[in-house]
Amino acid sequence: MMQPFGDAAIKAAAPIGGETVLDIGCGTGATTAQLFDRVGVTGQVTGVDISEAMIARARETYGLTSRASFLVADAQTADLPTHQADLVFSRFGIMFFNDPVQAFTHLRQALAPSGRLAFVCWREAAVNDWGRLPMGAISGILPEMPPPPPMDAPGPFAFGDRSRVEAILQQSGFDDVAFQPFDHEIVFGQGRTPEAAIEDAVQMAFDVGPLSRVLAGESDEIRRQARIAVRTAFARKVRGASVVIDGAAWIVTARAGNSTGANP
Repeated sequence: MMQPFGDAAIKAAAPIGGETVLDIGCGTGATTAQLFDRVGVTGQVTGVDISEAMIARARETYGLTSRASFLVADAQTADLPTHQADLVFSRFGIMFFNDPVQAFTHLRQALAPSGRLAFVCWREAAVNDWGRLPMGAISGILPEMPPPPPMDAPGPFAFGDRSRVEAILQQSGFDDVAFQPFDHEIVFGQGRTPEAAIEDAVQMAFDVGPLSRVLAGESDEIRRQARIAVRTAFARKVRGASVVIDGAAWIVTARAGNSTGANP
């Protein structure tokens, strides 16, 4: 689901041999391994994630060396070496900061002078089927749709507004902020049959994204009706034994500037 977006972000980041890279919100380590392939044995990559379970999986899958390692930590406050990284990278790992200006200021301080920042984040929910389709499907089921979360609330679509993200990065001391829209199909559900793929997509929609927040506290009957409606929406997106939907992201790049940014 995420790999095409991560591949595009890594291409924009352009890591080269010998560089030192921080992979923020690395999850189970797939992007950390890709970055290590780019910087080689003369480089160094550290994957950082707040989830102990994901880091344990990353260590099990990819192992540890002196040049590639994984750290369980909150990137907003992690004890990172200052002014050493050539690149701070993230694939969908930076939209959940409680205080994004402070977090990005902290990450900028980990970068060498003129070090680079590159990440991919979701654009707004209205152009992402994995958020738009389930919410549209249940619009006639709930007596009243709850208001969307505040724009500055942490969440998957928190960085959808380009002007907000640009302001955050500039306040954090980054220069040369650039945005590239990146659209790609997402395999959101898979199975041995189309029916199994639809069920997989429905379950994922109930587990992640705005649907779980909206249906929290609703009755079993409302949830049953919602599941039927979401299933119908995803059934229109079946291709073979997969549910294929549209995804829309920003690929954002910047450089560490000379300003001090927010106080850490």
